[in-house]
Amino acid sequence: MNVGLRAVAVTVFTVAAASFVIQADVTPQSQSGEIQIQLGNEFLSEGRYLDALDAFRRALTVAQPDDMRTARAGVVQSALRVAEFDLAREEAEKLVAASPRAPESMALYADALWASGLFEEAEQRYGDALSVAPDLARGHHGMARAMAARSRLETAMSEAQTALRLSPRDLEVHHTVGKIYERMHKYEEAASAFSNYVNLLPNKDHSEQADWSRAEIKFLRSFGQRVPFEMDPGAEDEIYVIDFRLVNEKIMVRAKVNDGSFQDFVVDTGAENTVLSRSTAQRLGITPITYTLSAGVGDVGLRGLQLARISTLELGMLKLRNIPCIIKDPPLRGLPVKETESLSPLSLGFSMIIDYKTRKLVFGRHLPEETSDLELPLRLHRLATVRGMVDGTHTANFVVDTGGEVISISRATATALGRPEPPRRIALKVFGASGWDTEAFLMPGVDLSFDTIRYTNFPVVVLNLSTPSALLGFQLGGIVGHKFLSRYRVGIDLEKSVLRLKAI
Repeated sequence: MNVGLRAVAVTVFTVAAASFVIQADVTPQSQSGEIQIQLGNEFLSEGRYLDALDAFRRALTVAQPDDMRTARAGVVQSALRVAEFDLAREEAEKLVAASPRAPESMALYADALWASGLFEEAEQRYGDALSVAPDLARGHHGMARAMAARSRLETAMSEAQTALRLSPRDLEVHHTVGKIYERMHKYEEAASAFSNYVNLLPNKDHSEQADWSRAEIKFLRSFGQRVPFEMDPGAEDEIYVIDFRLVNEKIMVRAKVNDGSFQDFVVDTGAENTVLSRSTAQRLGITPITYTLSAGVGDVGLRGLQLARISTLELGMLKLRNIPCIIKDPPLRGLPVKETESLSPLSLGFSMIIDYKTRKLVFGRHLPEETSDLELPLRLHRLATVRGMVDGTHTANFVVDTGGEVISISRATATALGRPEPPRRIALKVFGASGWDTEAFLMPGVDLSFDTIRYTNFPVVVLNLSTPSALLGFQLGGIVGHKFLSRYRVGIDLEKSVLRLKAI
């Protein structure tokens, strides 16, 4: 189960709650605000986040000055739960403006910045909150996520355990502990943390959140005594170099799964796992263990897929054992090309270099030192992202996606630019991991910058990234694919948390 999946949970008002709201409308204004806040808190505790958001927003319209901070904090918390990222940030800015030194407000503002994909700003705000209140659980939780995004996993776990000690019933902290253990390849510990998360969920026996989390727990525990991503002694310290081909702007490598023959895989850094088609999984006897949810570009939105385990994966001289994978079953219909196998060195725990000039892929736990023309700060929070500036005013994060082809921005980013609606949109036919995006269009005349790299008066593809953003738990600003990356020798260094670019 993914934290961002809570965004899709929707519950209707009960009859009792609805009548309670009607009665509240005839009470004095101060009492009405208090009632709406109480109602919002009750809905939050029950996991009814949309209802909680409605109640807190009503409270904002009638609350007395002393209650405004509580009501606004409730709006931010609820909005984050239902992936209303822009609303959460807007209200959090008001919250921190009204009480700039209140540590709870500072941490909540940092949560909103994180959900907006502004990871560096969020990390700074978490640090500011902890400088005022060193025992602030939400501050330590935020720093845990920030350190994990920089692949400093031991430090991240220390921060998460501190948050857990200070707030043992905060279910989100338990989930973060589980995700950090998972990245450490400590699957039994991760499963235990996710079990604690499930036990703290409201209505845990009936909720979709609990079902998704139980599926993840089942998958992690299916490894038993097997070591995830196991390698031979000394293999972790090696640097691996393999050739690749460019096919339709996709990086293709040869890899071998189990006892099969070597076959083509797309190198796709926009995917969190190794991916197999249904036909390949069936041919190799790879059986599903449980299910998961995926979301990508396309109108299908959330897509149920199968989780499985690969016994061995060979990539050049590297041989890994016990690799998690996703089976694309059921497959999508009506696509112009069949769904293919893909892998990402990042999801396998390796940093990587793509040399488009020599067609070489280099990967290892520790990359060799190299000079570059530009280094961009990189964060790995589910996906690898870098910061960009759109039209000189809007900061957004962009997924570094070797499986993508163009430079695109999300519909949310396009809306935030505040441009007047053109008389006619230039419609495009775009398909992705979740089928066709029938509302994709071309936006001309956009200025993009990534530090000193600038695109002036540039046409970008506008995609609907709302569902993958909700699933990931943060707003995707856009994607940089082949047309951006192929001009450089590209180094994605997880150890140093940087994207290195050297022009070729």
